[in-house]
Amino acid sequence: MINRIREIRKARAMTLADLGAACDPPTTAQTIGRLETGMRNLSTKWMERIGAALDVDPEVLVRSENTPRAKVIAELGASDPEALKQHRDAILPSEMAAQGGDEPMLVLEVTAPVGEYRPGDSVWLRQIDAWAAKDKDFLAAMNRDCLVPRPGGRFAFGRLIDRRGYKLAILPAQAGQKQQVIDNPDWIAIACMLVRPL
Repeated sequence: MINRIREIRKARAMTLADLGAACDPPTTAQTIGRLETGMRNLSTKWMERIGAALDVDPEVLVRSENTPRAKVIAELGASDPEALKQHRDAILPSEMAAQGGDEPMLVLEVTAPVGEYRPGDSVWLRQIDAWAAKDKDFLAAMNRDCLVPRPGGRFAFGRLIDRRGYKLAILPAQAGQKQQVIDNPDWIAIACMLVRPL
């Protein structure tokens, strides 16, 4: 089995200390480093703690050596693509998007041009409980594209621009449409990843 903690931590732009602090209970950067390098045994309990801290399912932290993986071979910055000194495994959207919570990720498939979205796009959304959510969850959702359920099995999708009591104001992604006010939705799903085929 191959330990993938380091590659997922780096994909999340976290340091060893960041990951250690995000664990519950917190641990040291040295302990995380030992777990990444295999100098310390990666038990199921450690996988659960680190998976929760990285916001991925614990089984994503290891993979079989026989499983072929897509490789990251270069990085594109402000100038030309630069080759990596050492290739690394690409992390699939489903692995990066795993929440580690009770709610599954939701995916909105785009079939017609809407705002900045193109046909064929898949918008991955992280679902939160609309009213049990902490204020920081709402702050994270403000001015972000969100999917919100409406009565009759319909949805509203667009920028979350306001919250007043149990009412949310959504500005649709399609230009020229008026804001929609949704009263007391059960949940909100925040767009967190766009998968676009070329």
